[in-house]
Amino acid sequence: MKNVLGIIAFLLLGVGAFAQQTTTSTAVGPVKKNVKIKTPPKDGFSVRVDVDSNVMVPFADVREEDVYYAKRVWREIDLRDTINSVLKAESAKLIDILLQAVSNEELTVYSPKDTTAGKLLEDNDSFRIALTAQEALQSARGVTEGVADSATGKIAEPKLRRLRSDEFLKYRIKEDWILDVKRSIFEPRIVGLAPMKMVEGNWQPVFWIYYNDARELLSKQRMVNPMNDASQLTFDDFFVRRLFSSYVVKETNPANKNIIDILGQTDPKDTRKLHESERIKKSISDYEQSLWEY
Repeated sequence: MKNVLGIIAFLLLGVGAFAQQTTTSTAVGPVKKNVKIKTPPKDGFSVRVDVDSNVMVPFADVREEDVYYAKRVWREIDLRDTINSVLKAESAKLIDILLQAVSNEELTVYSPKDTTAGKLLEDNDSFRIALTAQEALQSARGVTEGVADSATGKIAEPKLRRLRSDEFLKYRIKEDWILDVKRSIFEPRIVGLAPMKMVEGNWQPVFWIYYNDARELLSKQRMVNPMNDASQLTFDDFFVRRLFSSYVVKETNPANKNIIDILGQTDPKDTRKLHESERIKKSISDYEQSLWEY
């Protein structure tokens, strides 16, 4: 008798549990998918893609009559150097920012070659020949070769190649070291910036940018700082604060030649280029030290 009562009680409990589950499922209904969130949650505490638009500090005005000493040098910034690799961060590449601004005609760029009569294809970094947006993009990206159609025999018009950001692994900067006697300051001023790519076995600038024209653009673009996710460092800060690593490739000289042209094509293991670069750096540093009196 007890066994029969136990079996009946077990069956009643099972039926009750099933009824409760059925009621719950009916009340909840089917699960909805792709629910639209009106206000998505903030992804952490450091996520910020914009920067203060007033962060750019303008350069102090320098009058020509106040410049007692000036020395012009050209440097190259190699993005394969760990310090400089932030310029090619996947989410914030300098070349993408520059080319986007050029494409939108927000930035004027200049030809790296002098195409005037008598000086055809000579190096030019004096901002004399402005390029159109199409010409600048063509210089940076290159164009496809015209291929003849097998059916009609017509040659297809050249088209812009797909942009490959990994081709731009160097930047060249032109800068002046000046002694402003009015402010009693010896400081560098970046004059021009040029992205570089490998062309026929040599690194060559694709166009030149007058740095003062690009400062406003660069000061609004936040860099990726691997040391601090909350950093508000901009591309302008990177250059003005001289957070980059570089080597000198040229100084003003009577022949207007760079170090490679003066020394000739040397073996990659030859350290004379590095020694000459360091000599130029040291000459500027020595002049600065000579200004001090004890």
